Amino acid sequence: MSAPTDPVLHLALRDLMRTHAPGATLLAAVGQRVLNIRADGPLQEQEGAELVPPDDWLAHGDLAWITRDGALLGLLWSEDAPVPAGAVQVLTLLLSAASVEGANREADMLITQLPAPTAWLSADLNIRQVSRTFMEMFGISGEIVGKALTDVLPSSASFAGQLAGAAAGRSVRLKDEFLAESGRWVRGEAKPYFGGAAAGVLWTVQDVTPEYRRSAQMAALLDVDAPVALVTSAGTVLQASRGLQALAAGLSEDGSGAPIWTWPCFTEEASGLLQELIRGAATGNQAELNLVGGAALSLSARHSELYPESIILEGPQRGAASSGVVSQVLSLSDAATILLDHAGRTQLISEQAATLLELDPKQMVGLGLARIAQQLGIKLYTPEGQPLPMPELKNLPLPLTREILLSLPAGMTRHMEVRATRVEASSPSKKAGMLLTFRDLTTLRRTEAKLRHDAVHDPLTGLLNRAGLRSLLSNLAVGPAELSGMVASLDLDGFGALNAALGRTAGDLLLIQVAARLNDLAADLGGRAARLADDSFAIYLPEVSAEVGGGKLQAVLQEPLRAGRRLVPVTFSIGTAPLSSPPDQALTDSEMALLHAKRGGRAGLQLFNASLRDHEAQSFELENDLQHALEGGQFTLLYQPAVSLKNGRAISAEALLRWTHPTLGNISPARFIPLASRSDLITSIGEWVVREAGKGRATIREATGQSDWRTSVNLSLEELRRAGAASRLLPLVTKQNALDIEVSAGSLIDHSSETLEVLESLKAKGSRLIVDDFGDSASSLTALTRFPLSGVKLHPTLTARLPDDELSLKLVQGTVSLAHSLGLAVTAVGVETYAQLDVLRDLGCDAAQGYALTPPLSAEDLTVWLKSRAFPAG
Repeated sequence: MSAPTDPVLHLALRDLMRTHAPGATLLAAVGQRVLNIRADGPLQEQEGAELVPPDDWLAHGDLAWITRDGALLGLLWSEDAPVPAGAVQVLTLLLSAASVEGANREADMLITQLPAPTAWLSADLNIRQVSRTFMEMFGISGEIVGKALTDVLPSSASFAGQLAGAAAGRSVRLKDEFLAESGRWVRGEAKPYFGGAAAGVLWTVQDVTPEYRRSAQMAALLDVDAPVALVTSAGTVLQASRGLQALAAGLSEDGSGAPIWTWPCFTEEASGLLQELIRGAATGNQAELNLVGGAALSLSARHSELYPESIILEGPQRGAASSGVVSQVLSLSDAATILLDHAGRTQLISEQAATLLELDPKQMVGLGLARIAQQLGIKLYTPEGQPLPMPELKNLPLPLTREILLSLPAGMTRHMEVRATRVEASSPSKKAGMLLTFRDLTTLRRTEAKLRHDAVHDPLTGLLNRAGLRSLLSNLAVGPAELSGMVASLDLDGFGALNAALGRTAGDLLLIQVAARLNDLAADLGGRAARLADDSFAIYLPEVSAEVGGGKLQAVLQEPLRAGRRLVPVTFSIGTAPLSSPPDQALTDSEMALLHAKRGGRAGLQLFNASLRDHEAQSFELENDLQHALEGGQFTLLYQPAVSLKNGRAISAEALLRWTHPTLGNISPARFIPLASRSDLITSIGEWVVREAGKGRATIREATGQSDWRTSVNLSLEELRRAGAASRLLPLVTKQNALDIEVSAGSLIDHSSETLEVLESLKAKGSRLIVDDFGDSASSLTALTRFPLSGVKLHPTLTARLPDDELSLKLVQGTVSLAHSLGLAVTAVGVETYAQLDVLRDLGCDAAQGYALTPPLSAEDLTVWLKSRAFPAG
């Protein structure tokens, strides 16, 4: 009996379900057990690694397959709403990680792969496992598993006291803490977990630094020599620049929290003007203010675009950074910008840049950007992933635009477009600075990457698609030595009927299972699998012959597939081909071999050879010639009469289609009928046959005086079920002109209501329905009672061994007896000798046709035969 999965895994998966798919149910295979998880319900766990969705999941709701490289990891089902795509993505990541080491290492592997900073602690707050992002957030390096939390984070002892509550069995929300090591503000949540005698804590941490950046950002922006202040509409000072505070040297503090007009540097008159200036900020007023001591200060007032509830008061330049620059940066609410001086030192950082680059502006101002970036662990790469050195910003040629990959301290990599432009100095004595503008291209590039991925991968199974496999084969190295390997193409036999019977969702599950088996085989042999379309797959296997590869495929696909709790036996038609030059030709060759395998029936395996290509070329030419056969008068009908074994009278004839090709001569119907069936041409040929057979019957009736003479034609049910075929053929069959219709026994295996409707329509118009080739391997006895039939024709193999084979005698006798009990007439086909005629008469057979009587004849010759010949005496 396998051990139960660790409760920390349950907590992590349930938390993710609560966040991403609160109303869904997850069925996941982890190790040798299956978990059934809902965000708001108890977890159910059972032995076995096989995922079997409940039948209800297949009948309604939205079911998503969680797969990786063709392997089924889990099923996510939502009854009332679509399954969120984000839930599938995050669960794919976590279940992939959880399946790597097996049941005993699931939680360890899961924690290390979690994107959120997470720590798994024992009950006494020793570290059992942490995520990589947790170590990066706290600036930890080296091995820490097994160590006490207070030893790993000695400067954050307050965490231990708060986490103790979670170890005691309570969920705890930790207060915000500032991490001096990484310069981040963090917020935490801890939950207990229990597993038998073991107990512990799952601690997740969130970076809330952006919430603290607002005030720090404004303080950094105002850390200039220009007189600038940020005040409320009531005049209360929120932040004041270094330059403005220098005017109020008598203040005991920085002046924040008090109305600015109360500052002692302003005269009483100036205080009044300041109040009016702030009240009129919406119009952008400006005022000249007298200072104590006789000096004057010009201030303007306007509302901040970045902080609309606040007012900016700014005066003329008094230091390195002008108030105009401060105003510009504050107003760029959509731009991520960093202002540098001539030496590359940071002067200003917009809030967007600080958030995007994960920087603390208060710590950055006045320091060299390149040096700080290196100290923080920020790394640069080309878009292709090649490392780039940190540039000397002061030496960059301007203007400059470049796309780079930026690896940030938290582990995230962003695609960035960086533009560097020159900022002219405010006076000739000062040097020009630089403005860096960042544009985040991450979403765009990831979308482009996803489009490139989707262009060569199948969305359902994750396998390569046709374009992806062809590209892979085209890129195989072609050297002096001949390539070794094979490509196989395969189809599920009868998948259309399976899909209709089981439903689309169950059908998709079958395809995923096939993909998983093919992917496993390809992975074992260093190849790749692909889904070409619908139920068509392909596989490339290096260093394997076409014959061996076909055998391996049959071996991995022989087990039944599963749909819900039902095992579904399936067969596959397979075509294989060796690698050739160019390598992608092997895919075309294997599909050609598959085509021939399918023509031979279910479960066929065909190895490609050059003759198949020649045969296909000839078939193409024949199919093209068929288009002109009707209008060229190349078709004829011959008639093979059937004679009653009771009185020797000829009673009917079967119309047989013949094609006389202008250069190839007579072509067998077995060769050209399948070609015509590929298109609507078969319906046009069927129309011609019905018309000509009707004319031939009329000719014979008139010439012989036999008004009850019957003629039958062969029509396939597949032909009659084609769109528009019935509407074209049925009007030709009327009660006055009804021909007998022969349908193959194999086609009656389909017991659908559509088949019944077609046959009943023909019966209603006066046609007698006869089962042709009855008794072969594809015959169905059930069809004799389900459909409105009038007779059966025995397959020629049943009469071929008569009269000497005892088993054949018993088989024919039993078939005749069965048919007569159901009210059906029996005609023997392929009768070659008089001895066979005698035996068939003795067995009770109603009629016979074959060369013992006459070969097929034209309508004129049949008329002569009917007039001059009589059935030989028995």
